[in-house]
Amino acid sequence: MPTHFRYVSPTPVEHATGRTARVYEQIAAGFGMRRMPVFMTLSPAPDVLAATWATMRESLLAGDVSRTGREVVALGVSVANRCPFCVGAHTTLLHATGEHRLAETIAAGGTPDDPGHAALLAWATATRTPGAPELSAPPYPRGHAPQYIGTALTFHFINRIASALITEDLLPGGLQRSRLVRSAGGRAMARTVRRRLAPGEGLATLEGLPAGREPGWAAGTPVGRAYATLTAVAAEGETLLSQRARAFVREAVVASDGSHPPLGGWPDLGSLPAGDRPGARLALLAALAPYRVTDADVSAWRESRTVPASPGSTEPTGRTGARTGEAGAAASDEELVRLVAFGAMTATAHAEAAITAATIQAVLD
Repeated sequence: MPTHFRYVSPTPVEHATGRTARVYEQIAAGFGMRRMPVFMTLSPAPDVLAATWATMRESLLAGDVSRTGREVVALGVSVANRCPFCVGAHTTLLHATGEHRLAETIAAGGTPDDPGHAALLAWATATRTPGAPELSAPPYPRGHAPQYIGTALTFHFINRIASALITEDLLPGGLQRSRLVRSAGGRAMARTVRRRLAPGEGLATLEGLPAGREPGWAAGTPVGRAYATLTAVAAEGETLLSQRARAFVREAVVASDGSHPPLGGWPDLGSLPAGDRPGARLALLAALAPYRVTDADVSAWRESRTVPASPGSTEPTGRTGARTGEAGAAASDEELVRLVAFGAMTATAHAEAAITAATIQAVLD
């Protein structure tokens, strides 16, 4: 049977318990569907699942800010990141808002007729590129920054998860490529998409999870609380890499100018010890080119994480700075989700820094 999932066996909706079950219930209420592959693939790490869902719910779905405008941002970021799955999903969701022409214009690479939508799209696509001039003139009221910036950053994260861990097709046989199918799907979801969701309810799934400092652009809001938790739980994936590999990934992301990496000779991992390269490669791919993650990349990393059993002992051994698994066992689905989440959040934080720097400069000017 065809499946969306490439490398992870998700928790089925009917078998979910605890935090995962609560998230699945909120997804069903928020989207009108119980099975959403981009969230299910995160289920081996329930804290990452909950924080991703809460950040998306509070930024994209909840409150009074235009859902159409936020969908334009989600779609623009997804186009910039080359995420076919998310492009198909948010083209359909734009149809659900009633903006059929707008949805197809963006999906075809065009510019919206409405100047406000055109400005939002230009800003959204520019969030991948530090220093882009479009970032210096945010096309939304300052009070709407939590929703618009939150939506952009949510999809910088989600695009990378989707591209790395699930297939490109939203629907069997690539049916989402059909304008008629997208339009029909949007019409079927219209009632759910046009409902107003109360802010803050997504935070109930985050109980007991760590959170860092809320970002200045959303401090004191449900978006800020959710994003702070996502930042904290995604960062925990760094423990799967040596300190040297972590630094290598972060430095490479910070040096990125937003362009998509070349097909040949990238990434150059020659400066790292051989044992560090599979993990660093997978994290860096997740950050900058998740659509290039292959079976070979995942297999090489899983094998590198296998912990040989010592003779006469069942105790696991491991590398300094890396989380160990069971003796003789390859890396788990949970570990894979956490490593990809670390790479995805490293790139998302880079986009956040670019947005924040441009916004501050605009105020100073």
